[in-house]
Amino acid sequence: MGQPVREYLLTLCVTAAVTYLLTGPVRKFAIAAGAMPEIRARDVHREPTPRLGGIAMFGGLCAGLLVASHLTNLKSVFETNEPRALLSGAALIWILGVLDDKWGVDALVKLGGQMIAAGVMVLQGLTILWIPIPGVGTVSLTPMQGTLLTVALVVITINAVNFVDGLDGLASGMVCIAAAAFFMYAYRMWFGYGIEAAAPATLFSVVLMGMCLGFLPHNMHPARIFMGDSGSMLIGLVMAAGAVSVTGQVDPDLLNVKAGGLREATHAMVPVYIPLLLPLTVIAVPVADLLLAIVRRTWQGQSPFAADRGHLHHRLLEIGHSHSRAVLIMYFWSALIAFGAVAYSANNASMWIVLGIVLLSAVGLVLLLLPRFTPRAPRWAERVVPPRYRRLARAVVDPAGAAAEAAAAEAEGEREPIPAGINGATAIGDRSRFVDRHRAGSHR
Repeated sequence: MGQPVREYLLTLCVTAAVTYLLTGPVRKFAIAAGAMPEIRARDVHREPTPRLGGIAMFGGLCAGLLVASHLTNLKSVFETNEPRALLSGAALIWILGVLDDKWGVDALVKLGGQMIAAGVMVLQGLTILWIPIPGVGTVSLTPMQGTLLTVALVVITINAVNFVDGLDGLASGMVCIAAAAFFMYAYRMWFGYGIEAAAPATLFSVVLMGMCLGFLPHNMHPARIFMGDSGSMLIGLVMAAGAVSVTGQVDPDLLNVKAGGLREATHAMVPVYIPLLLPLTVIAVPVADLLLAIVRRTWQGQSPFAADRGHLHHRLLEIGHSHSRAVLIMYFWSALIAFGAVAYSANNASMWIVLGIVLLSAVGLVLLLLPRFTPRAPRWAERVVPPRYRRLARAVVDPAGAAAEAAAAEAEGEREPIPAGINGATAIGDRSRFVDRHRAGSHR
């Protein structure tokens, strides 16, 4: 078991490193190419920010698959057509996203491109062959039924991730949490039960984690670059490919034999049932946001693809949560649902799992009802947490006198706004000191 873990860890590190190193040059390219759209009414950021972060993420995807193809325990995955099918569909959806980030693409055109990318993967063998139904058993699908179900699963997942990409670090963090939970489940299927058909989904989830981890440092608030549709649709497609692989390729009857009985197999297959209903249990939050958005816009007589400020993360901001706090709350709910489903499938004592989920849900509701509560870290941890959570730092950096003086200066109009720099960023909040230092150095 140790050798496969090391190989997965190497693949994860290579994917994350390549994505991280490529994001800086991609940001400069996006600025030079003018991929910095004006701020729209539904946006929550205050400054034009470059997009096209999906270019770096696609580079990380290619690097991760390339490294995995040369590793001892992972190269057997490439004897199947699934990695090739994933790369073909990812390339198509990535090109479509790049065009949309730079020039803008009509919503129906994007929907058609998503269906084409899903169809390309189906033609190369990445499709749902059967579905497990509780109480009925395994139901084999005709080629047409498998194609339609696969395309629907891919399109829903892509748009769910795309819809949730509205705050700095939100989409990449939530998908990373989802991929981590999905990896635990797929790895248990492969090495726990010896089902080799789960190997591609395990690899896809590791590569997806690396893509998100490598991009996340550049995308945390305040974000220096956005992934854009080229990134959000790409990671949505990779996650959907893993779901299709582990759901429609793994034979439930084989799992029944490996698990040792019907009852054990039913517990092991729980996370497989739910992906068929919600694309993925691990991204239930963005899928729920997608469904609510469609219902809301249709009820108001608008197109389901019309943008608005009614998403879950927008509502968290409206009730008083800060940008970072809203993101952390979404992380919490995603992790609760994702890892709760995995734990439920791995442990027969399901009642304790349900009680734990209920308890954590109550904690999450309390956090939602306290939007203006600012947590304080213990004194021994103040050196490793952001400055906003330090007791001493607040007393020194923001005394009452300095705050009153700053308010008076702003009221009298003495503080002039700082225009956007060549990198497309303005000095807002804590970032102003870096701009002031840069200006002081330029006058020397």
